[in-house]
Amino acid sequence: MPRLEIELLPVDHITSDALGPKGQRVFYIQATKGKQVVTLIAEKFQVQSLAVGVEQFLAEIIEKFPDIPDASADYDETLMRITPPVDPLFRLADIGLGYNSEDDLAVLVIHELLPEGSDEDDPGVVRLWCTRSQLRALGHWGMEVATRGRPICPQCGQPEEPEGHFCVKKNGGHKRN
Repeated sequence: MPRLEIELLPVDHITSDALGPKGQRVFYIQATKGKQVVTLIAEKFQVQSLAVGVEQFLAEIIEKFPDIPDASADYDETLMRITPPVDPLFRLADIGLGYNSEDDLAVLVIHELLPEGSDEDDPGVVRLWCTRSQLRALGHWGMEVATRGRPICPQCGQPEEPEGHFCVKKNGGHKRN
């Protein structure tokens, strides 16, 4: 049995967001149900992968259940911001997606990343049940937040720093104007 097991069925709200200056941002996934707030730390690539996976997942659901309406992508940016308290339960290791066709609810199953050398052998798990539209908004907003970071060098694909960038493709550094 996991050391920590939380299930919000269904969530009132779910989002992903990043806090901090560009290049030092910390990414989060947060869900609420009533007064209960669940906040988890994620990596930027996990938020981006989730956004892509959500679209593929929703397309599969529509293919399997063609009579249900498509999920909306509408969201209000002001409502998608992470809200206090920002007290993460754990850093996530992986995210799985599931669907309950009877209730027309999707679930994010999130497992805890255990620290290397940890005595724990059963990571925590959080299940966040949401509508397909909430899931799509989470994905779209997550991708939007991820793209708001440092600009990417068109030559080497690495993030550029405000003070300059050493680009191996240009055989040295260049300043971005």
